[in-house]
Amino acid sequence: MPEQSSAVRFEQIALPHLPAAYNLARWLVRNDQDAEDVVQEAYLRAFKFFDGYRGGESRTWLLTIVRNTCYSWLQRNRSRELTDSIDETEIEASDFNNPELRLVQDADAQMVRAALAELPLEFREVTVMRELEELSYKEIAMIADLPIGTVMSRLARGRKRLHALLVTRMGGVS
Repeated sequence: MPEQSSAVRFEQIALPHLPAAYNLARWLVRNDQDAEDVVQEAYLRAFKFFDGYRGGESRTWLLTIVRNTCYSWLQRNRSRELTDSIDETEIEASDFNNPELRLVQDADAQMVRAALAELPLEFREVTVMRELEELSYKEIAMIADLPIGTVMSRLARGRKRLHALLVTRMGGVS
């Protein structure tokens, strides 16, 4: 019986964060099916070690496991992405009744997603966690096991690169 209550408790704690877990994995491994596999593996790991979970922010706990599982998966399957180094030198409410406006917004969203996918992994992960998952700097630092200053630096540099990529794609000047 305690086995069942543990499973029920795990579901209550972990399942609400499934969309965030998938979103993070999708941006880190850059493939829908691989992200599904990674999230499944991460949830299995989380369940296996659930007895060690002592409460606290369940989203942070779970996304840490997802992130670590992504990096393990990348190491096994795409080690080149992990060794690509970072170059150190370097909307208002929509009118849904306007199909032309929707088309432009969809194109803009696709351009942003494509540019985000081009960011180096270190920048992409903090940008996704902050901008898409709306995690705090402190939460990102805990998940990524980084000092908060490093999180802020990577986020600033990631945003700068994202901006440059978007300006280039639009053929404009910033």
